[in-house]
Amino acid sequence: MNDANKDARELISFYLDAGVDALIGEQAADRFADKAPVAPSRPIAERPPSPAHPHKGAGSIAAPLAPEAAVMAARQAARTADTLEALRALLEAFEGCMLRATATRLVFADGNPQARVMFVGEAPGRDEDIAGLPFVGRSGKLLDQMMAAIGLDRTSAYIANIVPWRPPGNRTPTPQESAICLPFIHRQIELADPDILVCLGQPSTQTLLGTREGITRTRGRWFKFDTGRREIRALATYHPAFLLRSPLQKRLAWRDFLALQKALAG
Repeated sequence: MNDANKDARELISFYLDAGVDALIGEQAADRFADKAPVAPSRPIAERPPSPAHPHKGAGSIAAPLAPEAAVMAARQAARTADTLEALRALLEAFEGCMLRATATRLVFADGNPQARVMFVGEAPGRDEDIAGLPFVGRSGKLLDQMMAAIGLDRTSAYIANIVPWRPPGNRTPTPQESAICLPFIHRQIELADPDILVCLGQPSTQTLLGTREGITRTRGRWFKFDTGRREIRALATYHPAFLLRSPLQKRLAWRDFLALQKALAG
């Protein structure tokens, strides 16, 4: 392999790791030229439909809702779901969150909805966006190992995220995006009705438990969480993705999982 091909492969690998998986323009632009050619823009009506979200024409593209209106629409829609299947169908059709337009597919949940424990993370990544399931990449494998260490697996746990669509480039969801999706994950928790809720990472902990403290202060602590049906216990701990970057913190996460094991046995 010559140096040019090697550099190109390394660059593509870097883009994939960074979450870049789509081209914006139809023509390559030479950024080193004095005047790089500019690809002509095309009217929305003339653009081909997206494979992930096909449409029949520009008339079927709904204008984005204002954030406050989107949150209200999410609250009203979530209340109408009587089952998890109905909630998933509502999310598939919900157009109030613009992440739906850039994600490949909805990432709703995995595991056993009748399980006593429910894990909730922040948002799907690239691997989850491809598979349509939460926690299937490197952090998902670590979560599986952590669960296995206390006798759990995906048949005895229910797993979801606050935001069910992957943000472009694996960026952090904005506060507005999280607020729009919050009524749906609240309803999902209510319908699953677990005995214990485990918040994975700071965004999940702060969003669901209403705290502004950082995860280093909240991890290992038990909180009360009102599901809408009853009050249950909620535990904050580190997100597996953080543990992959900071392996020394795994010892603290292990303490949290031992506390979870004890609570489930009690």
